[in-house]
This record gives sequence, structure tokens and C-alpha cells, in this order.
Amino acid sequence: MSRRAWLWLDVTLKSLVVGLTALGAFAGLERFEEKGFGWRLLWYPAMILALPVAWRLFGRGRPFPFLADVLITIPFLVDILGNVLDLYDTIDWWDDVNHFANWLFLSLGIGVLLLRTRLEPWVLAGLVLAFGATVAILWELGEYVTFIRTNEDEFDTAYTDTLGDLTFDLVAALLAAGVTFALARRNAEPVSASPAR
Repeated sequence: MSRRAWLWLDVTLKSLVVGLTALGAFAGLERFEEKGFGWRLLWYPAMILALPVAWRLFGRGRPFPFLADVLITIPFLVDILGNVLDLYDTIDWWDDVNHFANWLFLSLGIGVLLLRTRLEPWVLAGLVLAFGATVAILWELGEYVTFIRTNEDEFDTAYTDTLGDLTFDLVAALLAAGVTFALARRNAEPVSASPAR
């Protein structure tokens, strides 16, 4: 895919995240109530713009990592679409699949970004796993602060749901770490010289 196509894809995904998050924050629809959309409107744009801003400040002279940025953006769009389409409340397994897939995309995005470094494959895998696990914990803390502690309907199932979410997130991060490790090993292998004739 050309760099221009990557740019359009990246900008489109980010625009959808910001636009749909604003819809959730300001539409006044019941499906968005008590789901922390005010917080999402603050944090989601910050998260999806972090890499482009950091690259603008520190990555000059190097090509922008569009694949990593798209992979990092996808989970935020999937989460917002799940709320817009009311999938969390209408499909029992949506939250579980969503957690696994989103942490896989997010952790792979970090893995793709880290593949640009000269770190050893096992270090890259460890960083991807650490990132995925840490963000999973922060996410669950954020869920608690923004809408679980003030919503009595969540009290009965919150503990079990949190443990399930953390498990799916950790398994996805572990899978992404394994993929990163394999790609780093493959990239590190010297190209064998063709036999002399």
C-alpha cells in the first residue's frame, strides 16, 4: 500500500474515533449513559494522536510508522462502534471478543513500532507483554473510576467481568509478544550467501 493510502486510512480511522466519541458524549442517547463518554472524549483522541505527535517531535528524518499507528487506532474505533451499535448490551460475548481482539491489535501495534529498534527479540517480546498487561490494568482501573463505582447495576458482576477482561487482554498481549518475537528473530537472521558456482 502506498504511503498516501496509509495516510488516508489512518486519518479516516482517527476521524471516525473522534466523531463517534463526540456523538456518544453529546447525543444524549440512553445507550451512552453511564459509560464514561466524557472521559472517552478526553482520552481517546489523546491516545490515538500520541504517536503522530511524538513522531512529529522526535521522529524527524524517519518514515512515519503507519502500520503501527493504524493497529493502535483500531481498538479505539472498535470500542466506540460497539457502543454506537449497542453491541455490549445486545450480544453477550461481545465484550470478551472485543477485549481479546483490541488488545491483540494494540499490542501488535506496539510490537510493530518496537521492531524498528535494535533490541533483542526476547526484550521486544517482554516489552510488548509488559505494555499489554499494564494497559489492561490501567483500562480496568479507568472503567471502575468512570462508570462502575457509580452504577449499582454493575456491582454484582464487576469483579468477575474484570477478571475475565484481564485474562483476555493478557492472552492477547502474550500472543502479540510471540508474534513480535518471531518477526524480530526472522529479521535478525543473516541472509545466507548463495553458494559459489
